[in-house]
Amino acid sequence: MFSFFRKTEQKDHLPLQTDIHSHLLAGIDDGVKSLEEAEKIIFEFQEAGYTKLITTPHIMSDRYRNDPVIIGEKLKELREHLSQKKINIKVEAAAEYYFDEELYTKVNSGEQLLSFGNKYLLFETNFLSEPFQLKEFIFKITTQGYKPVLAHPERYDYMTLEKAEDLRDRGVLFQINTMSLTGHYSKPVQVMANQLIQRGWIDFLGSDCHNFSNIEIMKKAMQSKYFKKALDLPLLNRML
Repeated sequence: MFSFFRKTEQKDHLPLQTDIHSHLLAGIDDGVKSLEEAEKIIFEFQEAGYTKLITTPHIMSDRYRNDPVIIGEKLKELREHLSQKKINIKVEAAAEYYFDEELYTKVNSGEQLLSFGNKYLLFETNFLSEPFQLKEFIFKITTQGYKPVLAHPERYDYMTLEKAEDLRDRGVLFQINTMSLTGHYSKPVQVMANQLIQRGWIDFLGSDCHNFSNIEIMKKAMQSKYFKKALDLPLLNRML
């Protein structure tokens, strides 16, 4: 199988081993559409030096009504497919929760949420405005033992360095998207990602890989100056 990563010299391979944000369970969100597409992408992750993937399908009340049962069944299906293809890589699943009224209700009722590692809870917000109840949500999930991980903080229009610092002071961990370092989403997103790395305010790197076309963008990102700066930080990917 052809690999985008094979032309990358060994010294440039990603020394993180674990990716914590992707959409590789077929047909349940806006990620991969088939097991075959997931297989091709996972092969590329292996070529880049990863040995473990924690894939995180969306849970959104108005679009992707996934739950632990659906995600668990799809994870089993993917693992069986990889086993048949003799692809030896650890694949686990959590979720990328969208902060909406339904998630807030789940938290208030104490419903168990899908997390990874040491109860890391990956969540995202809308991209335009800071949710009114965000700080209360952070407090509630923290008191329930979760460690909140904000997905791609660099992509939110409302995010400033002052807001980022306040969130970190409240115990929120940050996961930036590798592809943000190429300007893939926009130049302002790239600038914010660089600034967060420069200040050491990054806890996880994540691919946020949705499809095979993302692979070439990831390869480009791995050559960037700020990607290499991020690797000098005590990233928690290495602890999973």
